Amino acid sequence: MSPLLRSGLIAAASALILDQASKLWLLYVFDIGRRGMVRVTPFFDLVLAWNTGISYGWFQDTGSFGQTLLLMGKIIAVILLGVWMSRSQTRLAVIGLGLIIGGAIGNAIDRIAYGAVVDFALFHIAIGGKTYSWYVFNLADAAIVAGVAALLYDSLVAPAAAKTPR
Repeated sequence: MSPLLRSGLIAAASALILDQASKLWLLYVFDIGRRGMVRVTPFFDLVLAWNTGISYGWFQDTGSFGQTLLLMGKIIAVILLGVWMSRSQTRLAVIGLGLIIGGAIGNAIDRIAYGAVVDFALFHIAIGGKTYSWYVFNLADAAIVAGVAALLYDSLVAPAAAKTPR
């Protein structure tokens, strides 16, 4: 195995382990379900949200058939991302793809184990007496976003980006 591919697999495993460890700790040690919302800072809370849909809660009312289709789509996506990762030529792209794969697998494990993805992080800000909130997410989601950002940077900004023919 090449050192380049190894770095992607390490990124995937790290994202997966951190995601699952954080969820298990919040559910079974911290007991976030019993505690309810926990204010951590003036702009960040821990909350428990069960997301049966995909990004931003889309497709939540799809039932068990829809959940199976979402899971199958995720499996296909992980396989295709793995092929892409094995063919990538830059460390940043390989690590970005690894983060996406690890996050996707982490959320897929939730779907299998709980029937929904465990989300818990909530950022918000109060302006003029009104509170604006970001959607509730988890570390797998953060890994996926970081992976996509790495891929975008690698393809658009990095020195050898799209300028080098492959």
